[in-house]
Amino acid sequence: MASEEENNVLGKALAGGFVALTLAATAWAQIAPDAARPNAPNLTPSKPGSTMTPVQRVESAPQGTLKDAYTDDNADIVEQGHKLFFNFGCNGCHGGNGGGGMCPPLINDVWVYDGDDDTLFRLVTLGSIALQAKGYTRKGHENVVAPMPPFGGIIPTEDDLWKVLAFIRSAYNGSPSHKYGNPPAVAEPTNDE
Repeated sequence: MASEEENNVLGKALAGGFVALTLAATAWAQIAPDAARPNAPNLTPSKPGSTMTPVQRVESAPQGTLKDAYTDDNADIVEQGHKLFFNFGCNGCHGGNGGGGMCPPLINDVWVYDGDDDTLFRLVTLGSIALQAKGYTRKGHENVVAPMPPFGGIIPTEDDLWKVLAFIRSAYNGSPSHKYGNPPAVAEPTNDE
């Protein structure tokens, strides 16, 4: 028979999981591929302080054009991003400093879809299922693999999401050549003389 302390821990874990699933379901309903959504106007690129939602930014920007205005050497922005990382519950799956947990780490050099700003922003906003529906494919694999739920309806502004991504970049501890994504494949030289 479980002790009262074990029951409390189990109850908190189940409640936390229920909250995470509820948030993910809410966000998914807001950006589901079959949802009737008006086309967003063509807007200017991301700027610090933008109040546009992540979903609005994704809908308004052509693929490959999103770029974080923040850098990971700005201590104030990184600290804000770290706090937002916790506020939005990212730590529940990816660990307190992004080192992994029940989902993959965010700070090593394995990028499941790629590690460029555009791909990461879209992955967090849309979730992995909707990202795949838009033509993205897995490029890397981790031991722990779970679908990323969409957070575009949970994170209120694109500015908040860019700060979270700046925090993740600051915590990166993999190969410097992979910090911003998978480097392009180098063609093997041929011996056609």
